[in-house]
Amino acid sequence: MPALPSGIPVPDDGGLPAWARPAGPVATAQPFGVYVHVPFCTVRCGYCDFNTYTASELGGGANQAAYATTALREVTLARQVLADAGRTPAAVSTVFFGGGTPTMLPAEDLARVLTGIRDAWGLAEGVEVTTEANPDSVTPESLRVLADAGFTRVSFGMQSAVPHVLATLERTHDPLRIPDVVRWARDAGLDVSLDLIYGTPGESLDDWRTSVEAALATGVDHVSAYALVVEPGTKMAAQVRRGEVTLPDEDDQAAKYELADDLITAAGLRWYEVSNWSRPGHECRHNVGYWRGDDWWGVGPGAHSYVSAPAAVSAPASGETADGGTTDGGTADGGEPPAGVRWWNVKHPRAYATRLEAGHSPGAGRELLTREEAHLERVMLGVRLREGLDLGVLSAPGRTAVAGLVARGLLDGHAALGAGGVPPRALLTRRGRLLADAVVRDLTA
Repeated sequence: MPALPSGIPVPDDGGLPAWARPAGPVATAQPFGVYVHVPFCTVRCGYCDFNTYTASELGGGANQAAYATTALREVTLARQVLADAGRTPAAVSTVFFGGGTPTMLPAEDLARVLTGIRDAWGLAEGVEVTTEANPDSVTPESLRVLADAGFTRVSFGMQSAVPHVLATLERTHDPLRIPDVVRWARDAGLDVSLDLIYGTPGESLDDWRTSVEAALATGVDHVSAYALVVEPGTKMAAQVRRGEVTLPDEDDQAAKYELADDLITAAGLRWYEVSNWSRPGHECRHNVGYWRGDDWWGVGPGAHSYVSAPAAVSAPASGETADGGTTDGGTADGGEPPAGVRWWNVKHPRAYATRLEAGHSPGAGRELLTREEAHLERVMLGVRLREGLDLGVLSAPGRTAVAGLVARGLLDGHAALGAGGVPPRALLTRRGRLLADAVVRDLTA
């Protein structure tokens, strides 16, 4: 697992910097999401570098049975921190339980955490509440408990429908179980998403077609398809280094992405983010909130949170930049006010529980985002969306780069001209989606 970033120490009470307090009335319309990290898994997959732990890795002091109570302690802390900063949201727009495998906890525990979030801030009308799940970690009964508690979506880690691909990924579920769990979730009244991974060593194009077609045959309204990324320090990275497995080349991954896009689009779903497709109205609103820069609080070990500066503080003056924040005062190093603050919790469940039991913030560090950093993130994330990125957000060099990106077939020319009464925007073509990182580099000059 990667180490946490270094950063400014988080105060013992978790309090936000003074500049994060609005000067006037709080703008309650700002969307606010809550992420709950559940760090438990039955086995560690060889490609995974998430902050997750099996029972044998945890040791004493990290009681899975007590985890819901521990997480609720952080919810209580979060409510106080935001209230002290004058940032109490009107209601929570989205909640997302991720991991790990959240459904390793009893459904009643997940429901109890959601109730605590509701009690702390309220849930907006039409709130989206998602949990990730492995196909072998749910039953019809547990899914009904979640739906009755207010969950609205479940995202199953399908990954593949091909046994030898699942074996390489060290996934433990039976692919024949996928139609069953989708049916159980829908019978409970839940929306369903399936997550797929392409580019596993040994996966052929026909294997990938089999997986995509199997996912679509269930009739789900949302599919995510991610290219396998082998992170340093994982078991699979060691296997690659020793020559035991061979990763596919970029052309293979591009062919699989294009095949997925063809099949998923033909089934009536459309892309709304580079790696995500849905029927209209079934987008994952929680993830869209990340991509649009909404505020959120991350509960759990290793979870990250973000709060933007009040508009009067963070609005940049034309041409101003900042060279980084190294203090926790009212300005970044360049003398400008920060654009926001991001922080992250200690990683190990035992340390996380110990801090909260003692009445302390579990925060391990935080950083102040300069306007330049916030601008880069806005471009990097916003350009990945189907709605595209307003060209007015770009710097002058970035706007100059648009024509060349259109000429190379990476940005849509009509969108760049502002067709249909919509302001000119940077909208990725399908080829641009394959080269999104290169597009961002050009747009940020």
